[in-house]
Amino acid sequence: MSKPIAPASPTESLRATGARVTGARVAILSLLTQANRALSHRDVEQALANEHVDRVTVYRVLDWLTSEGLAHKIADDERVFRFSAVGKHDDPHAHFKCRTCGDVFCVPTGSTPKLNLPAGFKSEEVELNIKGTCARCAG
Repeated sequence: MSKPIAPASPTESLRATGARVTGARVAILSLLTQANRALSHRDVEQALANEHVDRVTVYRVLDWLTSEGLAHKIADDERVFRFSAVGKHDDPHAHFKCRTCGDVFCVPTGSTPKLNLPAGFKSEEVELNIKGTCARCAG
């Protein structure tokens, strides 16, 4: 699961994996890269409705992007998965879920607490979820 080094575009990111560059992969990675929040499968489907990308393709591409290290998957308390492009926030970071609109946002790395594990412990995955009201809904 190697990650390309700072490519300039979604197409270059896909090429760096050595896998086929398809229209659906480019469209979905571009959408994730441009989004200001993490997107659900449904969000992606709706955004790409005019490009005729079917539901199964969306699921497969999102899973593939995650396995290739180009996107990360965020599970919320309602078991809805949301996806965000890697590159905006490469380090472990928190996610904020608005209780009003349901949107999920990545929280910058500097805002998350540093955890000190006991000697001999090795962290493999960290999930920190914050719930509240986003700026748009609070205003």
